[in-house]
Amino acid sequence: MSVPKLTGWWERRSDPARFELYTRWSLYSFALIEVFLVLGAVQRSDSPTGARVVLWALLGQAVLCAVLVSRVLDWALGRRERPTRLLAAVGATTALAVLVVVVLRARGTLLPGGEAVQIVSGFTAFAIGPAVLNIRRPRWILLLVVGTAALVAACSAAAGLPGGETAGYAVAVAAGGAAMAFTYRGSAWILVVVWELDRAREAQSRLAVAEERLRFGRDLHDVMGRNLSVIALKSELAVQLAQRGRPEAVDQMVEVQRIARESQREVREVVRGYRSADLQVELAGALSVLRAAGVDCRAEGDDGATLSPAVQSVIAWVVREGTTNVLRHGDARSCVIRLLVEPAGSAVLTMENDGAAAVPAAAAPAAPGTGLTGLRERVGALGGTLTAEPGAGGVFRLTACVPLQRREAPSGAAVGSQNREGAA
Repeated sequence: MSVPKLTGWWERRSDPARFELYTRWSLYSFALIEVFLVLGAVQRSDSPTGARVVLWALLGQAVLCAVLVSRVLDWALGRRERPTRLLAAVGATTALAVLVVVVLRARGTLLPGGEAVQIVSGFTAFAIGPAVLNIRRPRWILLLVVGTAALVAACSAAAGLPGGETAGYAVAVAAGGAAMAFTYRGSAWILVVVWELDRAREAQSRLAVAEERLRFGRDLHDVMGRNLSVIALKSELAVQLAQRGRPEAVDQMVEVQRIARESQREVREVVRGYRSADLQVELAGALSVLRAAGVDCRAEGDDGATLSPAVQSVIAWVVREGTTNVLRHGDARSCVIRLLVEPAGSAVLTMENDGAAAVPAAAAPAAPGTGLTGLRERVGALGGTLTAEPGAGGVFRLTACVPLQRREAPSGAAVGSQNREGAA
């Protein structure tokens, strides 16, 4: 089995999903830590029967705590209801185990020393950890830790254990419970924040698209609303004049025709402005977005400032679509954007990233005007070519080659003057 197949289950996950998996298994591992911690003390017991009872309680509690962690994390992330019954089962198992240990210690069947304290603090601390995930208010978490320590101390005092040992139970339970509460609660809190940030980023992207659509709709309404109103009024006037046999009706219809053509021109201007893209802005935006997503991105070569507006716009669209592909497909960790301008030839843009997902052989072709198909149409309109090909080691390379327009080739001040005129 190849390495990509072994690591594919990890690489196919998003960053929040990876962090969630890491958090879950980190908390699951505490069940094994509890087993090894308590098992060593249980094996030194002088009562085989009591040791077996504690051992079974230990194994049962460890399994229940691991399951409780899984369920309560789902509840914290809003995926299921609060696992109240499972929490009660963990509490009952822990109480039974602590009671058995205290009774055995009171009867003298546990070796003197810290074995009993170690067992009791292990049971309570590793039960408090998952339990605090069900609590939202810090004051209730503090009450749980202090209350558990007080109950264990009261139980040991009622069993007739010495005051020093009773105090040791209280201190050990309080210290262990506080440490586990802080660890579990902090891990769950960070996990929730990570998912909320991911949802916020998606919402911000959708909001940006919605705002752009509103802007385009507002511009289109400003252009067409006035002209359509004038066309409607002049058409109505032309009808009335025609019904009266007045020759002015022809003049009104000529005016309607002129306004209609003017409206067409203005709509084209609006659409052209909406569909154009600035190369420098797109390069800066690509670097910012990819770096924010954890991708080591850098730009090399020319900045494209001397290219004609048409060539700049096409290359800017390639940068925009390439950045989208890097974010949506695969799991890139590095990306290089390279632009080379040959004064007598063409402008060549190359975007190369690692972590590319395997491209299925029978993938459905993209709809015309969208994705890479749309980019090929844009590049082809200027006589250029666009290639997108995966390489060895999960590398994906997107290359756009756009011929330079002869009258706007990057050579001296004339080019800058032409660029300024095109930008105007």
